[in-house]
Amino acid sequence: MTDMFENLVKLPKEPIAKILSRQQVLLKTPLECEVSATAPVVLKELYEKRAMIDLLRLMGILLPPRERVWWACLAARDYIGPRGPKDPPSLARSEDWVLEPSEENRQAARVTIDHAYIDDDTVNCAWAVTYHDGTLGPGDLRQYPAPAGAAEAAAFAMNMVALGQLSDKFEEHGYILIDRALDIARGGNGRVGTKEAAEVPEIATQAT
Repeated sequence: MTDMFENLVKLPKEPIAKILSRQQVLLKTPLECEVSATAPVVLKELYEKRAMIDLLRLMGILLPPRERVWWACLAARDYIGPRGPKDPPSLARSEDWVLEPSEENRQAARVTIDHAYIDDDTVNCAWAVTYHDGTLGPGDLRQYPAPAGAAEAAAFAMNMVALGQLSDKFEEHGYILIDRALDIARGGNGRVGTKEAAEVPEIATQAT
């Protein structure tokens, strides 16, 4: 288990307590580690306590913006299926942004939210793109701050939707989602538990 929490090169080095305070998030699982504990220590404790939901919530906060969106997209693919012409636009445009995180692709993802079906939960991916830099969106919206933790909450929500869609194997799939996040945090592309991820270039070698 120790190896799981080593070389998490994509995660911040500052204390988790400080990050959670800034995000205005309180984990439900009481932590026994020091207040100054960093990501590997806190994640390991949560894993040992089988605190699956807190682990997912925390990984949504800790992953960098681009990696966070990709993690959310992988979760959506768990129940949407392989890429195809009938993909929800929010998911397709969010994947485009992961491959090329330009303002043009950010705008394209944002537009899909306004035209999405009411039951299309993949808008969570597009919200994660829209708010990825802590602002309300592309263009003039960049001068206004997004709600605290909005992008992080959207990525977490997308993973929770995937769990709900695959409720017959809730816990098993929950730990696949966690393993993916850890793989991405180590610099991988999150191909854990899915064939689709293997089709996407390693995001670890590209700038976040």
